[in-house]
Amino acid sequence: MIFKSKIIRDTVMLTVMQICLDTAALMLNVFITKQLGTSAIGILTLTGSFLGLAGIISNGNAFLCMSRLISEELGKSGGNPNRILIHGIKLCMMLSLTVSSVVFFLAEPISSRFFSGADMAASVRFMPIALVSGAVSSCFKGYFNAGRRSSVTAAGDVLEFVVKSAVIIFFTIASDSPSESIVCEIMIAGIIAGNISSLIFFLIAFAGNHEHYRGKGTLNFRRYAAYAFPIMGGGILTASLSSANDALIPMCLRQSGNSVAEAFSNFGIFEAIVIPTLFFPSVILCSMSGIIVSETARAAASGNKERIKSLFCRLSRWTMMFSVFAASVLVRFGLPIGELLGGGETAGKMISVIAPVVPFIYMEIILEAMIKGMGLQAFSSLNYLAEYAVRITIVLIFVPRIGFYGIAASYYASNVLGNCSRFIKLLRNTGMRFEPFRMIVVPVLYAYMTMCPAQILMSAVGAELKSIPEMVIYTLIWGAGYFAVFSILGGIKLFDGKEFGKTVKNAQ
Repeated sequence: MIFKSKIIRDTVMLTVMQICLDTAALMLNVFITKQLGTSAIGILTLTGSFLGLAGIISNGNAFLCMSRLISEELGKSGGNPNRILIHGIKLCMMLSLTVSSVVFFLAEPISSRFFSGADMAASVRFMPIALVSGAVSSCFKGYFNAGRRSSVTAAGDVLEFVVKSAVIIFFTIASDSPSESIVCEIMIAGIIAGNISSLIFFLIAFAGNHEHYRGKGTLNFRRYAAYAFPIMGGGILTASLSSANDALIPMCLRQSGNSVAEAFSNFGIFEAIVIPTLFFPSVILCSMSGIIVSETARAAASGNKERIKSLFCRLSRWTMMFSVFAASVLVRFGLPIGELLGGGETAGKMISVIAPVVPFIYMEIILEAMIKGMGLQAFSSLNYLAEYAVRITIVLIFVPRIGFYGIAASYYASNVLGNCSRFIKLLRNTGMRFEPFRMIVVPVLYAYMTMCPAQILMSAVGAELKSIPEMVIYTLIWGAGYFAVFSILGGIKLFDGKEFGKTVKNAQ
Protein backbone atom coordinates (compact mmCIF):
# COMPACT_ATOMS: atom_id res chain seq x y z
CA MET A 1 0.00 0.00 0.00
CA ILE A 2 2.68 2.48 1.03
CA PHE A 3 4.82 2.06 -2.08
CA LYS A 4 1.86 2.70 -4.41
CA SER A 5 2.60 6.39 -3.86
CA LYS A 6 5.27 7.57 -6.27
CA ILE A 7 6.21 10.38 -3.87
CA ILE A 8 7.02 7.85 -1.16
CA ARG A 9 8.81 5.48 -3.54
CA ASP A 10 10.97 8.30 -4.87
CA THR A 11 11.63 9.64 -1.37
CA VAL A 12 12.74 6.24 -0.07
CA MET A 13 15.01 5.70 -3.07
CA LEU A 14 16.51 9.19 -2.91
CA THR A 15 16.96 8.96 0.86
CA VAL A 16 18.94 5.73 0.64
CA MET A 17 21.07 7.22 -2.13
CA GLN A 18 21.57 10.49 -0.24
CA ILE A 19 22.56 8.70 2.96
CA CYS A 20 25.26 6.85 1.03
CA LEU A 21 26.46 10.05 -0.66
CA ASP A 22 26.46 12.13 2.53
CA THR A 23 28.30 9.39 4.40
CA ALA A 24 30.86 9.15 1.61
CA ALA A 25 31.21 12.96 1.47
CA LEU A 26 31.81 13.15 5.22
CA MET A 27 34.38 10.37 5.01
CA LEU A 28 36.03 12.19 2.09
CA ASN A 29 36.32 15.32 4.24
CA VAL A 30 37.83 13.26 7.06
CA PHE A 31 40.32 11.69 4.61
CA ILE A 32 41.38 15.06 3.20
CA THR A 33 41.68 16.51 6.71
CA LYS A 34 43.98 13.70 7.82
CA GLN A 35 46.02 13.77 4.60
CA LEU A 36 46.37 17.52 4.04
CA GLY A 37 45.32 19.09 7.36
CA THR A 38 42.41 21.26 8.42
CA SER A 39 43.86 24.32 6.68
CA ALA A 40 43.63 22.50 3.33
CA ILE A 41 40.00 21.58 3.92
CA GLY A 42 39.31 25.25 4.61
CA ILE A 43 40.80 26.17 1.23
CA LEU A 44 38.79 23.42 -0.46
CA THR A 45 35.62 24.67 1.19
CA LEU A 46 36.26 28.24 0.10
CA THR A 47 36.98 27.01 -3.44
CA GLY A 48 33.71 25.09 -3.43
CA SER A 49 31.85 28.15 -2.16
CA PHE A 50 33.21 30.31 -4.99
CA LEU A 51 32.42 27.63 -7.56
CA GLY A 52 28.91 27.36 -6.13
CA LEU A 53 28.38 31.09 -6.58
CA ALA A 54 29.78 31.10 -10.11
CA GLY A 55 27.81 27.95 -10.90
CA ILE A 56 24.47 29.43 -9.80
CA ILE A 57 25.08 32.53 -11.91
CA SER A 58 26.24 30.52 -14.93
CA ASN A 59 23.44 27.94 -14.87
CA GLY A 60 20.68 30.30 -13.81
CA ASN A 61 19.59 27.99 -10.98
CA ALA A 62 18.68 25.58 -13.79
CA PHE A 63 17.65 22.63 -11.60
CA LEU A 64 14.96 24.66 -9.85
CA CYS A 65 13.87 26.43 -13.07
CA MET A 66 13.54 23.14 -14.93
CA SER A 67 11.80 21.38 -12.03
CA ARG A 68 9.18 24.07 -11.63
CA LEU A 69 8.56 25.22 -15.22
CA ILE A 70 8.52 21.73 -16.73
CA SER A 71 6.20 20.54 -13.93
CA GLU A 72 3.84 23.37 -14.84
CA GLU A 73 4.20 22.57 -18.56
CA LEU A 74 3.20 18.96 -17.91
CA GLY A 75 0.02 20.19 -16.25
CA LYS A 76 -1.05 22.30 -19.25
CA SER A 77 -2.81 21.14 -22.41
CA GLY A 78 -0.57 21.41 -25.46
CA GLY A 79 2.53 21.52 -23.31
CA ASN A 80 5.92 20.41 -24.58
CA PRO A 81 8.52 19.86 -21.81
CA ASN A 82 11.24 19.12 -24.37
CA ARG A 83 11.01 22.68 -25.71
CA ILE A 84 11.39 24.00 -22.17
CA LEU A 85 14.55 21.91 -21.84
CA ILE A 86 15.94 23.40 -25.06
CA HIS A 87 15.15 26.91 -23.83
CA GLY A 88 16.88 26.14 -20.54
CA ILE A 89 20.04 24.79 -22.19
CA LYS A 90 20.17 27.79 -24.52
CA LEU A 91 19.91 30.25 -21.62
CA CYS A 92 22.47 28.30 -19.56
CA MET A 93 24.99 28.34 -22.41
CA MET A 94 24.62 32.10 -22.80
CA LEU A 95 25.09 32.66 -19.07
CA SER A 96 27.87 30.13 -18.49
CA LEU A 97 29.99 31.38 -21.40
CA THR A 98 29.63 34.97 -20.16
CA VAL A 99 30.52 34.09 -16.56
CA SER A 100 33.40 31.87 -17.72
CA SER A 101 34.90 34.76 -19.66
CA VAL A 102 34.70 37.04 -16.63
CA VAL A 103 36.27 34.40 -14.36
CA PHE A 104 39.09 33.69 -16.82
CA PHE A 105 40.11 37.31 -17.41
CA LEU A 106 39.64 38.45 -13.79
CA ALA A 107 41.35 35.41 -12.24
CA GLU A 108 44.05 37.44 -10.46
CA PRO A 109 41.76 39.95 -8.63
CA ILE A 110 39.38 37.11 -7.76
CA SER A 111 42.27 35.12 -6.31
CA SER A 112 43.63 38.02 -4.26
CA ARG A 113 40.29 39.15 -2.82
CA PHE A 114 38.09 36.08 -2.44
CA PHE A 115 40.88 33.75 -1.29
CA SER A 116 42.43 36.20 1.18
CA GLY A 117 45.47 36.90 -0.96
CA ALA A 118 46.39 33.29 -1.72
CA ASP A 119 47.99 32.88 -5.15
CA MET A 120 45.33 30.85 -6.95
CA ALA A 121 44.94 32.70 -10.25
CA ALA A 122 46.15 29.73 -12.31
CA SER A 123 43.67 27.44 -10.57
CA VAL A 124 40.79 29.88 -11.03
CA ARG A 125 41.34 29.88 -14.81
CA PHE A 126 40.37 26.19 -14.94
CA MET A 127 36.96 26.87 -13.41
CA PRO A 128 35.13 27.73 -16.71
CA ILE A 129 35.29 24.07 -17.78
CA ALA A 130 33.40 23.09 -14.64
CA LEU A 131 30.92 25.95 -15.07
CA VAL A 132 29.84 25.13 -18.64
CA SER A 133 29.52 21.37 -18.11
CA GLY A 134 27.77 21.86 -14.77
CA ALA A 135 25.25 24.30 -16.26
CA VAL A 136 24.03 21.91 -18.96
CA SER A 137 24.04 18.98 -16.54
CA SER A 138 21.78 20.94 -14.15
CA CYS A 139 19.21 21.40 -16.93
CA PHE A 140 18.94 17.65 -17.44
CA LYS A 141 18.72 17.04 -13.69
CA GLY A 142 15.75 19.40 -13.44
CA TYR A 143 14.14 17.84 -16.53
CA PHE A 144 14.25 14.31 -15.12
CA ASN A 145 13.17 15.48 -11.65
CA ALA A 146 10.12 17.28 -13.05
CA GLY A 147 9.19 14.18 -15.04
CA ARG A 148 9.20 12.13 -11.80
CA ARG A 149 12.19 10.12 -12.98
CA SER A 150 14.19 10.64 -9.85
CA SER A 151 16.13 7.42 -10.36
CA VAL A 152 17.89 8.95 -13.38
CA THR A 153 18.79 12.09 -11.43
CA ALA A 154 19.99 9.97 -8.52
CA ALA A 155 22.17 7.79 -10.78
CA GLY A 156 23.73 10.91 -12.32
CA ASP A 157 24.47 12.35 -8.88
CA VAL A 158 26.09 9.11 -7.73
CA LEU A 159 28.26 8.92 -10.84
CA GLU A 160 29.29 12.56 -10.46
CA PHE A 161 30.27 12.09 -6.82
CA VAL A 162 32.15 8.84 -7.42
CA VAL A 163 34.23 10.30 -10.26
CA LYS A 164 34.88 13.55 -8.39
CA SER A 165 35.92 11.72 -5.22
CA ALA A 166 38.17 9.31 -7.12
CA VAL A 167 40.02 12.18 -8.77
CA ILE A 168 40.41 14.11 -5.50
CA ILE A 169 41.62 11.04 -3.59
CA PHE A 170 44.08 10.08 -6.34
CA PHE A 171 45.71 13.52 -6.53
CA THR A 172 45.62 13.94 -2.75
CA ILE A 173 47.57 10.72 -2.26
CA ALA A 174 49.94 11.63 -5.11
CA SER A 175 50.64 15.12 -3.72
CA ASP A 176 53.43 15.64 -1.20
CA SER A 177 52.78 18.72 0.98
CA PRO A 178 50.83 20.57 -1.75
CA SER A 179 50.65 24.37 -1.82
CA GLU A 180 47.39 26.33 -1.55
CA SER A 181 47.24 26.56 -5.34
CA ILE A 182 47.71 22.79 -5.78
CA VAL A 183 44.96 22.09 -3.21
CA CYS A 184 42.63 24.36 -5.18
CA GLU A 185 43.57 22.63 -8.46
CA ILE A 186 42.81 19.22 -6.94
CA MET A 187 39.33 20.40 -5.97
CA ILE A 188 38.62 21.91 -9.41
CA ALA A 189 39.94 18.84 -11.26
CA GLY A 190 37.57 16.63 -9.27
CA ILE A 191 34.58 18.88 -9.98
CA ILE A 192 35.38 19.05 -13.71
CA ALA A 193 35.67 15.27 -13.98
CA GLY A 194 32.44 14.76 -12.03
CA ASN A 195 30.45 17.30 -14.06
CA ILE A 196 31.59 15.94 -17.42
CA SER A 197 30.84 12.33 -16.44
CA SER A 198 27.32 13.18 -15.23
CA LEU A 199 26.64 15.28 -18.34
CA ILE A 200 27.59 12.37 -20.61
CA PHE A 201 25.33 10.08 -18.56
CA PHE A 202 22.35 12.46 -18.81
CA LEU A 203 22.83 12.89 -22.56
CA ILE A 204 22.81 9.12 -23.03
CA ALA A 205 19.75 8.75 -20.76
CA PHE A 206 17.85 11.47 -22.62
CA ALA A 207 18.74 10.13 -26.08
CA GLY A 208 17.77 6.59 -25.17
CA ASN A 209 14.58 7.19 -23.20
CA HIS A 210 12.60 10.41 -23.58
CA GLU A 211 9.02 11.07 -24.59
CA HIS A 212 8.02 12.84 -27.79
CA TYR A 213 5.40 15.57 -27.44
CA ARG A 214 3.22 16.84 -30.29
CA GLY A 215 2.26 20.08 -28.57
CA LYS A 216 3.89 23.34 -29.61
CA GLY A 217 4.56 24.27 -26.00
CA THR A 218 3.18 27.17 -24.01
CA LEU A 219 6.43 29.11 -23.66
CA ASN A 220 8.80 30.57 -26.23
CA PHE A 221 12.38 31.43 -25.27
CA ARG A 222 11.56 35.02 -24.33
CA ARG A 223 8.70 34.00 -22.03
CA TYR A 224 10.82 31.23 -20.57
CA ALA A 225 13.55 33.74 -19.72
CA ALA A 226 10.94 36.08 -18.20
CA TYR A 227 9.76 33.31 -15.88
CA ALA A 228 13.26 31.99 -15.20
CA PHE A 229 15.00 35.23 -14.23
CA PRO A 230 12.99 35.77 -11.00
CA ILE A 231 13.73 32.16 -10.01
CA MET A 232 17.39 32.69 -10.91
CA GLY A 233 17.51 35.90 -8.93
CA GLY A 234 16.69 34.16 -5.66
CA GLY A 235 19.36 31.52 -6.21
CA ILE A 236 21.99 34.04 -7.24
CA LEU A 237 21.20 36.26 -4.24
CA THR A 238 21.44 33.34 -1.84
CA ALA A 239 24.69 32.04 -3.34
CA SER A 240 26.22 35.54 -3.38
CA LEU A 241 25.39 36.18 0.26
CA SER A 242 26.53 32.70 1.29
CA SER A 243 29.86 33.14 -0.53
CA ALA A 244 30.33 36.60 0.99
CA ASN A 245 29.69 35.10 4.44
CA ASP A 246 32.19 32.28 3.78
CA ALA A 247 34.84 34.72 2.57
CA LEU A 248 34.38 36.95 5.64
CA ILE A 249 34.73 34.19 8.25
CA PRO A 250 38.48 33.50 7.73
CA MET A 251 39.09 37.26 7.59
CA CYS A 252 37.23 37.86 10.87
CA LEU A 253 38.94 34.87 12.52
CA ARG A 254 42.29 36.50 11.69
CA GLN A 255 41.06 39.68 13.39
CA SER A 256 40.32 37.62 16.51
CA GLY A 257 44.02 36.64 16.69
CA ASN A 258 44.23 33.58 14.42
CA SER A 259 47.05 33.24 11.91
CA VAL A 260 46.14 32.65 8.25
CA ALA A 261 46.65 28.90 8.69
CA GLU A 262 44.60 28.84 11.93
CA ALA A 263 41.80 30.84 10.31
CA PHE A 264 41.56 28.43 7.37
CA SER A 265 41.85 25.51 9.81
CA ASN A 266 38.95 26.65 12.00
CA PHE A 267 36.89 27.54 8.95
CA GLY A 268 37.63 24.10 7.50
CA ILE A 269 36.59 22.34 10.73
CA PHE A 270 33.31 24.22 10.76
CA GLU A 271 32.41 23.72 7.09
CA ALA A 272 33.78 20.20 6.59
CA ILE A 273 33.02 18.60 9.96
CA VAL A 274 30.44 20.60 11.94
CA ILE A 275 27.98 21.58 9.18
CA PRO A 276 27.92 18.16 7.41
CA THR A 277 27.32 16.48 10.77
CA LEU A 278 24.44 18.82 11.63
CA PHE A 279 22.86 18.30 8.21
CA PHE A 280 23.50 14.56 7.95
CA PRO A 281 20.19 13.45 9.56
CA SER A 282 18.27 15.70 7.14
CA VAL A 283 18.91 13.46 4.13
CA ILE A 284 15.28 12.38 3.94
CA LEU A 285 14.16 16.02 3.86
CA CYS A 286 16.72 16.92 1.20
CA SER A 287 15.53 13.94 -0.86
CA MET A 288 11.95 15.17 -0.59
CA SER A 289 12.66 18.83 -1.38
CA GLY A 290 12.94 18.46 -5.16
CA ILE A 291 9.80 16.33 -5.23
CA ILE A 292 7.96 18.86 -3.05
CA VAL A 293 8.82 21.69 -5.46
CA SER A 294 7.31 19.71 -8.35
CA GLU A 295 4.20 18.58 -6.44
CA THR A 296 3.52 22.07 -5.06
CA ALA A 297 4.02 23.64 -8.50
CA ARG A 298 1.51 21.23 -10.03
CA ALA A 299 -1.03 21.90 -7.29
CA ALA A 300 -0.53 25.65 -7.61
CA ALA A 301 -0.90 25.52 -11.42
CA SER A 302 -4.21 23.65 -11.09
CA GLY A 303 -5.46 25.85 -8.25
CA ASN A 304 -5.60 22.95 -5.79
CA LYS A 305 -5.26 24.88 -2.51
CA GLU A 306 -6.39 21.94 -0.38
CA ARG A 307 -3.51 19.85 -1.74
CA ILE A 308 -1.00 22.57 -0.82
CA LYS A 309 -2.52 22.95 2.67
CA SER A 310 -2.40 19.19 3.21
CA LEU A 311 1.26 19.01 2.15
CA PHE A 312 2.23 21.91 4.39
CA CYS A 313 0.32 20.56 7.40
CA ARG A 314 1.75 17.06 7.35
CA LEU A 315 5.26 17.94 6.22
CA SER A 316 5.75 20.63 8.87
CA ARG A 317 4.60 18.33 11.67
CA TRP A 318 6.71 15.39 10.51
CA THR A 319 9.73 17.63 10.04
CA MET A 320 9.47 19.07 13.53
CA MET A 321 8.99 15.61 15.05
CA PHE A 322 12.05 14.27 13.24
CA SER A 323 14.29 17.31 13.70
CA VAL A 324 13.73 17.57 17.46
CA PHE A 325 14.94 13.99 17.88
CA ALA A 326 17.94 14.62 15.59
CA ALA A 327 18.85 17.75 17.57
CA SER A 328 18.59 15.82 20.85
CA VAL A 329 20.98 13.12 19.60
CA LEU A 330 23.47 15.74 18.37
CA VAL A 331 23.41 17.56 21.71
CA ARG A 332 23.92 14.26 23.54
CA PHE A 333 26.77 12.95 21.37
CA GLY A 334 28.23 16.10 19.79
CA LEU A 335 31.61 15.86 21.52
CA PRO A 336 32.45 12.22 20.63
CA ILE A 337 31.18 12.72 17.06
CA GLY A 338 33.46 15.73 16.55
CA GLU A 339 36.49 13.87 17.88
CA LEU A 340 35.65 10.75 15.86
CA LEU A 341 35.54 12.73 12.61
CA GLY A 342 38.91 14.37 13.20
CA GLY A 343 37.65 17.80 14.25
CA GLY A 344 38.74 17.34 17.85
CA GLU A 345 37.14 18.89 20.90
CA THR A 346 36.53 22.17 19.05
CA ALA A 347 34.27 20.51 16.47
CA GLY A 348 32.51 18.45 19.15
CA LYS A 349 31.65 21.45 21.27
CA MET A 350 30.45 23.40 18.23
CA ILE A 351 28.15 20.54 17.17
CA SER A 352 26.55 20.43 20.63
CA VAL A 353 26.25 24.21 20.80
CA ILE A 354 24.53 24.62 17.40
CA ALA A 355 22.39 21.43 17.62
CA PRO A 356 19.38 23.16 19.34
CA VAL A 357 18.83 25.29 16.23
CA VAL A 358 18.67 22.17 14.00
CA PRO A 359 14.81 22.14 13.91
CA PHE A 360 14.88 25.60 12.32
CA ILE A 361 17.55 24.51 9.83
CA TYR A 362 15.60 21.40 8.82
CA MET A 363 12.30 23.28 8.53
CA GLU A 364 13.95 25.58 5.98
CA ILE A 365 14.42 22.63 3.59
CA ILE A 366 10.68 21.90 3.50
CA LEU A 367 9.39 25.46 3.78
CA GLU A 368 11.64 26.82 1.04
CA ALA A 369 10.70 23.96 -1.30
CA MET A 370 7.00 24.81 -0.91
CA ILE A 371 7.63 28.54 -1.27
CA LYS A 372 9.50 27.99 -4.53
CA GLY A 373 6.85 25.57 -5.78
CA MET A 374 4.14 28.16 -5.11
CA GLY A 375 6.08 30.76 -7.09
CA LEU A 376 6.70 33.09 -4.13
CA GLN A 377 10.13 34.07 -5.45
CA ALA A 378 9.97 37.71 -4.35
CA PHE A 379 9.31 36.72 -0.73
CA SER A 380 12.02 34.04 -0.85
CA SER A 381 14.63 36.52 -2.11
CA LEU A 382 13.73 39.22 0.42
CA ASN A 383 13.71 36.69 3.26
CA TYR A 384 17.14 35.36 2.27
CA LEU A 385 18.43 38.92 2.04
CA ALA A 386 17.24 39.65 5.59
CA GLU A 387 18.55 36.31 6.87
CA TYR A 388 22.04 36.75 5.44
CA ALA A 389 22.14 40.42 6.42
CA VAL A 390 21.69 39.29 10.03
CA ARG A 391 24.21 36.45 9.65
CA ILE A 392 26.90 38.61 8.07
CA THR A 393 26.35 41.43 10.57
CA ILE A 394 26.82 39.06 13.51
CA VAL A 395 29.90 37.51 11.88
CA LEU A 396 31.45 40.98 11.46
CA ILE A 397 30.63 42.01 15.04
CA PHE A 398 31.11 38.86 17.10
CA VAL A 399 33.69 36.66 15.34
CA PRO A 400 36.53 39.23 15.77
CA ARG A 401 35.59 39.43 19.48
CA ILE A 402 34.74 35.88 20.54
CA GLY A 403 36.26 33.93 17.65
CA PHE A 404 34.84 30.56 16.61
CA TYR A 405 31.67 30.84 18.70
CA GLY A 406 30.67 34.01 16.89
CA ILE A 407 29.84 31.73 13.94
CA ALA A 408 27.40 29.81 16.15
CA ALA A 409 25.73 33.09 17.18
CA SER A 410 25.25 33.99 13.50
CA TYR A 411 23.60 30.62 12.79
CA TYR A 412 21.20 30.97 15.70
CA ALA A 413 20.03 34.48 14.87
CA SER A 414 19.71 34.05 11.09
CA ASN A 415 18.00 30.64 11.13
CA VAL A 416 15.45 31.55 13.80
CA LEU A 417 14.56 34.82 12.06
CA GLY A 418 14.47 33.45 8.51
CA ASN A 419 12.49 30.30 9.19
CA CYS A 420 9.93 31.90 11.48
CA SER A 421 9.26 34.30 8.58
CA ARG A 422 8.87 31.41 6.12
CA PHE A 423 6.52 29.55 8.43
CA ILE A 424 4.31 32.61 9.01
CA LYS A 425 4.15 33.28 5.26
CA LEU A 426 2.96 29.74 4.53
CA LEU A 427 0.46 29.84 7.41
CA ARG A 428 -1.11 32.92 5.83
CA ASN A 429 -1.07 31.51 2.30
CA THR A 430 -2.46 28.08 3.13
CA GLY A 431 -4.78 28.90 6.01
CA MET A 432 -3.34 26.17 8.23
CA ARG A 433 -3.89 26.65 11.95
CA PHE A 434 -0.68 26.82 14.02
CA GLU A 435 -0.66 24.50 17.04
CA PRO A 436 2.51 25.32 19.04
CA PHE A 437 1.89 22.71 21.76
CA ARG A 438 1.43 19.88 19.26
CA MET A 439 4.26 20.95 16.96
CA ILE A 440 6.93 22.12 19.43
CA VAL A 441 6.22 21.19 23.06
CA VAL A 442 5.11 17.60 22.37
CA PRO A 443 8.26 16.55 20.41
CA VAL A 444 10.58 18.09 23.03
CA LEU A 445 8.65 16.45 25.86
CA TYR A 446 8.65 13.04 24.16
CA ALA A 447 12.38 13.27 23.39
CA TYR A 448 13.14 13.82 27.08
CA MET A 449 10.65 11.15 28.23
CA THR A 450 12.23 8.46 26.05
CA MET A 451 15.88 9.47 26.58
CA CYS A 452 15.96 8.52 30.26
CA PRO A 453 14.57 4.96 29.90
CA ALA A 454 17.02 4.29 27.06
CA GLN A 455 19.86 5.53 29.28
CA ILE A 456 18.72 3.29 32.17
CA LEU A 457 18.46 0.27 29.88
CA MET A 458 21.99 0.78 28.53
CA SER A 459 23.38 1.29 32.04
CA ALA A 460 21.71 -1.92 33.17
CA VAL A 461 23.82 -3.92 30.70
CA GLY A 462 27.00 -2.08 31.68
CA ALA A 463 27.27 0.19 28.61
CA GLU A 464 29.15 3.45 29.20
CA LEU A 465 28.22 4.97 25.79
CA LYS A 466 31.82 5.67 24.86
CA SER A 467 32.22 3.36 21.89
CA ILE A 468 30.55 3.77 18.50
CA PRO A 469 28.49 0.53 18.72
CA GLU A 470 27.15 1.54 22.15
CA MET A 471 26.17 5.02 20.91
CA VAL A 472 24.46 3.55 17.85
CA ILE A 473 22.51 0.98 19.89
CA TYR A 474 21.50 3.64 22.42
CA THR A 475 20.28 5.95 19.63
CA LEU A 476 18.28 3.13 18.00
CA ILE A 477 16.60 2.24 21.31
CA TRP A 478 15.93 5.90 22.06
CA GLY A 479 14.55 6.49 18.55
CA ALA A 480 12.32 3.42 18.67
CA GLY A 481 10.83 4.59 21.95
CA TYR A 482 10.42 8.16 20.70
CA PHE A 483 8.51 7.26 17.54
CA ALA A 484 6.51 4.57 19.37
CA VAL A 485 5.33 7.16 21.87
CA PHE A 486 4.18 9.39 19.02
CA SER A 487 2.24 6.51 17.51
CA ILE A 488 0.65 5.41 20.79
CA LEU A 489 -0.13 8.76 22.39
CA GLY A 490 -1.22 10.35 19.10
CA GLY A 491 0.92 13.47 19.19
CA ILE A 492 1.28 12.96 15.45
CA LYS A 493 -0.33 10.01 13.71
CA LEU A 494 2.41 8.18 11.87
CA PHE A 495 -0.08 6.69 9.41
CA ASP A 496 -3.40 8.42 8.81
CA GLY A 497 -5.37 6.16 6.47
CA LYS A 498 -7.74 8.76 5.03
CA GLU A 499 -5.11 11.45 4.57
CA PHE A 500 -2.63 8.96 3.18
CA GLY A 501 -5.22 7.71 0.71
CA LYS A 502 -5.70 11.24 -0.57
CA THR A 503 -1.94 11.68 -0.91
CA VAL A 504 -1.63 8.47 -2.90
CA LYS A 505 -4.53 9.42 -5.16
CA ASN A 506 -3.12 12.90 -5.85
CA ALA A 507 0.39 11.60 -6.44
CA GLN A 508 -0.54 9.19 -9.20
